[in-house]
Amino acid sequence: MEMRADLVIVGAGMVGSALALALRHSGLEILLLDGSALSVKPFDAQAPFEPRVSALSAASQRILERLGAWEGIARRRVSAYSDMHVWDGSGTGQIHFSAASVHAQVLGHIVENRVVQDGLLERLHDSDVGLLPNARLEQLRRSGDEWLLTLADGRRLRAPLVIAADGANSAVRRLAGCETREWDYLHHAIVTSVRCSQAHRTTAWQRFTDEGPLAFLPLNRDGQQDWCSIVWSTTPEQAEQAMAMDDAAFCQALERAFEGRLGQVLAADPRLCVPLRQRHAKRYVQEGLALIGDAAHTIHPLAGQGVNLGFLDAAVLAEELVRACERGERLADVKVLSRFERRRMPHNLALMAAMESFERLFQANPLPLRWLRNSGLKLVEQMPEAKALFVRQALGLSGDLPALARA
Repeated sequence: MEMRADLVIVGAGMVGSALALALRHSGLEILLLDGSALSVKPFDAQAPFEPRVSALSAASQRILERLGAWEGIARRRVSAYSDMHVWDGSGTGQIHFSAASVHAQVLGHIVENRVVQDGLLERLHDSDVGLLPNARLEQLRRSGDEWLLTLADGRRLRAPLVIAADGANSAVRRLAGCETREWDYLHHAIVTSVRCSQAHRTTAWQRFTDEGPLAFLPLNRDGQQDWCSIVWSTTPEQAEQAMAMDDAAFCQALERAFEGRLGQVLAADPRLCVPLRQRHAKRYVQEGLALIGDAAHTIHPLAGQGVNLGFLDAAVLAEELVRACERGERLADVKVLSRFERRRMPHNLALMAAMESFERLFQANPLPLRWLRNSGLKLVEQMPEAKALFVRQALGLSGDLPALARA
C-alpha cells in the first residue's frame, strides 16, 4: 500500500506535533508519523514527576496557547518560576534574575515533556492531521520530484516535502545525507526529581561546580514547593559513580554539590544519565526537505533552551509554508524553505555560541579566568538594564518572532 500527502512530518514529539498543529488549517494534506503509539495517557496528579522536563519560555507558552494545547498542559501540571539564582561554586560571584525586572509575572514554566506531549496530542486527535502511530522509518530516497519513504512494516509514503522532527539522532537527517558539525562535551547529565527540606520559592537555582553546572528547577505538586527537577552535568567517571550510589548516598552527594541551598535532599526519584553532545546541521534545508528542533541542532541543557528553539523553528516554518501557499509557490522549492533557514539559523547559532562560551568559561580552571567570571557575575549583578535584557531574551520578547509567538 502506498499513501500520498502534501507534507510528511517524521517525528511526533513536541516540536513535530507543534508544526502539524500550526499547519492544520493550511489546506495541506499532512501525515505525521512516529514510532510510538501516539496515545494520550490518563494523567495522575499523584504520580511521580517524569525525569525529563523543559523550561518553557513565554514565547513557547504563546505558541502552545495559540495551538490550543496550553489549556490541556496547565490542567495537568505546570510549575511557574519567577526568579533565577546563579552562582559560581569556586568563587563568590552570583547573579539574580527576576521576572519583576521586566514587569512580567513569571520567567517561564518547568513542565514535564510528557505533559507537553499529551497536551499537543489531544489537539492532534481532534484535528484532520493524518496520524501514523507505530511507524518507524527505514528507507528514504528521491523518486522524481518527490520523496519515497518506506516504513519498517513495508508501508510506503510519497510526498514532495518531508520535515525531519525526529530528534537528535534523526533517521531522516542520516538517510538524506545531511552533514552536521558536532562534538562531545565529555560530560554526562544526571536527571531526576528530588524532594528538599526547604521550599524552592518558585526560583530556578544553578550552581557552577568545577565538574559542571548543577540546576535545581522548581516543581509544584498540589501547591507544595519542596520538589525540584535536577540536571547535574559532570564528568563521565563521576556520573558513573553517582548512578551506582543508593538513594541515600546520592541525596547526600547531591546536597553537598548544591551547598545545601535548599536544605536537606530528602528523597530522589529514579535517575537517568544522558551523554551530552552538541550538534548543528550545516544546512537546515535542501530540495523538498527541512530539519527542525533537535534534528537540526542540540545544545547544552544548562539554559534549558532546546525545546524553545524547536518551537520557534516549527512556528517560523509553518509561517513560511503558509505564506508560500498563499502566493501559489511550490512548497518543496529550496528557495521557499531557505526563508525558514535564514530566519532561524542565525538565532540558533548565536544562542549555541553563547551557551558554549558560558560553559567553557565556567569549566576553566586557570586563576585569571576564575577571577574574570566572578568579577563578571558581580558586575552584571549591579547592572539592572543588562539583567533585564537577558530576561527579555529568555522570555522570547525580542528578535524575529513568528506571529504565533508574538505578544
